[in-house]
Amino acid sequence: MADPESESSREDPPGESAGDRSVPETDDRAELRDEVEQKYDFEEFGPRDMAEMSYEEWEAAFDHDSWITGERLLDRVAADLETRVAKRDVFAVTERIERDGEDQLLAYSDEGYAVVYPDGTVEGSGTVLRDVKPSIALASMESYEVPDPPEGGALPEPTEVPEGSGELGNRLMQIIAAVHLLAGVALLVAWVPLALPLVAGVAGFGFLLFGGFVFLLVANARLSDRFRSEEYRNRLRAVGVEDGERPAFLPDEDAEEATGDAPVGPNDAGVSSEPRDGN
Repeated sequence: MADPESESSREDPPGESAGDRSVPETDDRAELRDEVEQKYDFEEFGPRDMAEMSYEEWEAAFDHDSWITGERLLDRVAADLETRVAKRDVFAVTERIERDGEDQLLAYSDEGYAVVYPDGTVEGSGTVLRDVKPSIALASMESYEVPDPPEGGALPEPTEVPEGSGELGNRLMQIIAAVHLLAGVALLVAWVPLALPLVAGVAGFGFLLFGGFVFLLVANARLSDRFRSEEYRNRLRAVGVEDGERPAFLPDEDAEEATGDAPVGPNDAGVSSEPRDGN
């Protein structure tokens, strides 16, 4: 995973500003909305699409008067995130927390976190914040059907992570390599005693080289799988899946109210994050 990105500390719901939240419909706006619907696939809407969208496109695409907020929004965002975690599209732990008497949704990994508020605003840092933003934008729309998260779709225990994948493929490759090595040895052994033509000796060396090359590929693949598996286990341990120890950088549940809200919308990535307590 790439290095965590730092994002804005407290952001308004997607497409909203601190002023007027309703925009009158015009012919130009309707035409722009049609263009946006053709340009973007909202069933597969993600961070890259969100970054590419201009403010005008965002305003035209979404009806501000129909935003979902409150506990229902938190439930929908949680379900959407849990589904993406189950599909391994997102690496994060999700929790419902309460701070200052307000229910909130916390999503965190070993590299960052995001706190979603009932009004649709969000604070945090790192890649988790980047991954959470599209879920908030989609879950706040009435037209978006949030998928039901599968049972047992949370992050696995470190001990449940296999050493590697594609074991059947590795075994098949090993069999192929062994057959080529045996064929190469047989040709070289029989080459001189049976007075076989030169091409038989060349073929024998070729079989040996190919078989050795395939064995090296298999060995490298197995080592890579083991390295990735161990790295994944370490990330799971870092977020407390094994011992319940949460990362130290997470905000305290009794944090004080913050000041200084900032708007959220397209092209808002890369803004440095500030803690919500105003310090």
